[in-house]
Amino acid sequence: MPMTPEPPLTAISELPAQLQRAGWVVLDAASLASLCGLPATALPEFLPFWSDLPPDAHLLDGGRYRRRRHGCFTVDGATVVPVPPRPHWQPLQYNALHGGIERWFEPLEPALAAHPAWARLLIGLAGVASTLRGPQRWFVEAHVFRIDTTDGIGRPTPEGAHRDGVDLVAVLMVARHRVKGGETRVFEANGPRGVRFVLSEPFSVLLLDDERVIHETTPIQPLDPAQPAWRDTLVLTFRRGGFQGPPASASYRSGAENAAGTAPVGNGRAQGI
Repeated sequence: MPMTPEPPLTAISELPAQLQRAGWVVLDAASLASLCGLPATALPEFLPFWSDLPPDAHLLDGGRYRRRRHGCFTVDGATVVPVPPRPHWQPLQYNALHGGIERWFEPLEPALAAHPAWARLLIGLAGVASTLRGPQRWFVEAHVFRIDTTDGIGRPTPEGAHRDGVDLVAVLMVARHRVKGGETRVFEANGPRGVRFVLSEPFSVLLLDDERVIHETTPIQPLDPAQPAWRDTLVLTFRRGGFQGPPASASYRSGAENAAGTAPVGNGRAQGI
């Protein structure tokens, strides 16, 4: 089996320079905790919130391999404010597979958003976004994902290599359970260079300047087809100026019309989450 490189880690002291230079940074779990002013034991307390994720009813490739929850927040300095439930929406420009659809997902569990470490995590990462674009209010979407191998293969990024149409993307590795594959790939959006590696340490994080790079993760397969297998991540996106949404005068696809009749539950280089 070909070996996959370990992720190239960056020290916190080098984070701003690396992000400006390359458009991406990988921090280990200890560095992420330090960045957010958290003890090393804090983020692993999130793990139980991945045990009860509803299926993603909007997968247009016919798959059953993705489970998720979704929530929105604003971060302004040290103030984190939850936003009432809203759909996740991206234009076709950033998501060739699911773009133009208002996708409603079940909300984050209240206990996760109320966890003391949650606000610290958002504030710490918003600080990174501010190093890129300057201090301002950040509009944050949180995606709690489980990709499993129910169909024999699970696709973390069914849309392929993509951008998300935001300013900063943070991909936190939460857990890998009996899987192979899931290689992360980051490419210059307008150049030939790229890197590849496997995020494996729980609560290590990949940070991406979404205007400068595109990213994807290769499919996962079970190490033992007779055993359940999955890959858990937390994806946080930070966008200036507001959340993405359909133009008021534009037509767009309804998620209810594009997910095999499922109604909203209430709360080459394609692009998007």
